Amino acid sequence: MQRAQAARSALLVSHPGAQVDLLQVDTSSISSVIASAQEVKLRYNRLDYLYLNAGIMPNPQFDVKAFFKCLFSSRIVAMFATGEGILTQKDCVTPDDLQEVFATNLFGHFLLIRELEPVLCHAGQTSQLIWTSSSNAHRSAFNLEDMQHRGGTQPYSSSKYASDLLSLALNTHYNKQGLYSSVTCPGFVMTNLTYGILPSFPAVLWTLLMPVFWLIRMFTNTFTLTPYNGAEALLWLFKQKPESLDPQAKYHSLTSGLGNSYTRPRKMDIDVETSDALYEKLLQLERDVRKKLKERQKESQYSCRT
Repeated sequence: MQRAQAARSALLVSHPGAQVDLLQVDTSSISSVIASAQEVKLRYNRLDYLYLNAGIMPNPQFDVKAFFKCLFSSRIVAMFATGEGILTQKDCVTPDDLQEVFATNLFGHFLLIRELEPVLCHAGQTSQLIWTSSSNAHRSAFNLEDMQHRGGTQPYSSSKYASDLLSLALNTHYNKQGLYSSVTCPGFVMTNLTYGILPSFPAVLWTLLMPVFWLIRMFTNTFTLTPYNGAEALLWLFKQKPESLDPQAKYHSLTSGLGNSYTRPRKMDIDVETSDALYEKLLQLERDVRKKLKERQKESQYSCRT
């Protein structure tokens, strides 16, 4: 919240007439999502845009062997651009008995959307959901029969691929109600999440690597490097009519070798059948967690009375 307060203050300095409100939500917690959504509905009658950006990659492990194997192969650019094959993570379970990465990156957002339907869906008006996905979203990491990725080592990649699928399903089910969903990719951005991939690296070493990243950017425009460049697609989508966008495209923030930022859509490796199947599974999981939440609330009330 301190960072949010600082951002709010900075916005009010540059836009003193703006109204900027803060509301904290933990997308890994079912109760937090529901409580926050209730607060949003009390404050506002309508939402025009909902940016679904929360994401974690806990305990990333760097596969040195896979790195050097790719380093001397034709896959070197793809490796640097997407991290495919060189990153694994150790996931954990939340108090709601959900896999933490799945809950934080995907299910918490899904539940938030469901809770906010009254302020997102209005006849004759459009609203837009904008997901932050990743170039690390790979079909190979996702298993519909294990959508929480309990049995795998790439929960981040799985959750991001699932968000691509879910965005398509949301368009199928909500477009008639004026709600549209789009997916963005910020590219390779240097943030705390990125630094966490190699936590033992000293800050000075990351600084020394920057010229290497700039050189790589001459060959792949996905190396946006700064959060400012990475937000290019988010801003671009804000300026578009949501009904004109391709529901099967991911809108990438890209930066040229000369440092010029732009947005380009690229077809996602997804299909309608799998997206609808995931949507139905998420609906069932939603029913299950709501039932468990009510049971816990009843138990809590009974304990208070006794």
